[in-house]
Amino acid sequence: MPTEDITAPIHAATETARNHGIIADRCEILQRANTLVLRLTETLVARVVLDPDGPRQGLEWFERENAVARHLAELEAPVIPMHPDIPPGPHEHSGYPMNFWQYVTRSGMEPEPGEIGRTLFRCHELLRSFRGDLPELAIPVESLKLLDSLEEQAAFPASVIRLLRGRLVSSLAALRAYPMQPLHGDAHMGNLMNTTGGLLWTDWEDTFSGPVEWDLASIIWNARLLDGEHATADGILSAYEAEGGAIHAEALHHGLVARAAVMSAWYPILYPEPSADRQDKLRRRLEWLETC
Repeated sequence: MPTEDITAPIHAATETARNHGIIADRCEILQRANTLVLRLTETLVARVVLDPDGPRQGLEWFERENAVARHLAELEAPVIPMHPDIPPGPHEHSGYPMNFWQYVTRSGMEPEPGEIGRTLFRCHELLRSFRGDLPELAIPVESLKLLDSLEEQAAFPASVIRLLRGRLVSSLAALRAYPMQPLHGDAHMGNLMNTTGGLLWTDWEDTFSGPVEWDLASIIWNARLLDGEHATADGILSAYEAEGGAIHAEALHHGLVARAAVMSAWYPILYPEPSADRQDKLRRRLEWLETC
């Protein structure tokens, strides 16, 4: 997206902040992908949806994220809190949905596998007391529906569509046999921040109900099956179990299968012009799915 195309969402964020008595004194772009993350003051961060007509429409998913994030912050979970000086919303201005968060400072250190496992367990423990309505296995279910439109668009060869659909159907059936609870939903390394205040989880927009093994599969998938960093994956799982978490091997396997199928299905949406590295990762995911 050209620079001039983000003028409108930046204006929407600054005007919303102004309407709540906060004047932006900077505009530091922290992230620019499907959402635009802006630091507007020393403590205020806005996250704005750049494409209101994209696959995630409306405010319902933002409402879930806000409710879960507030619940966890109130229980002092290791999460980035919403900003206290603006109502949680979600907010919408000029067609752009957004919410507001407290700015945190990155530490510059890579997170330790053990700390990843411990903080994820802590979030899972506290999420069990969340009483809001959550969809069941939302990302895999959403991805299965996405395959229908990808098939119509010929975004993948027919053989790939069949592979992804088959793996998602079988994995969903298997995962539904295990205990369900509120999850992060999209627990990958990009949704973790190692900060001066400790390791914090963020980005709760994909929160749903499912087996804990889905989140565990999501956080270890790249390390175990793409990067060959088995010590990292094992360290995360061992720390989770040491805290008291139970991990069912079969559920974890089906979580890994479903995660690989989900990430593959979303490639045409997330990476319409994938780099050579992205293409290689997709190829390796599909090869693994063929053999798993």
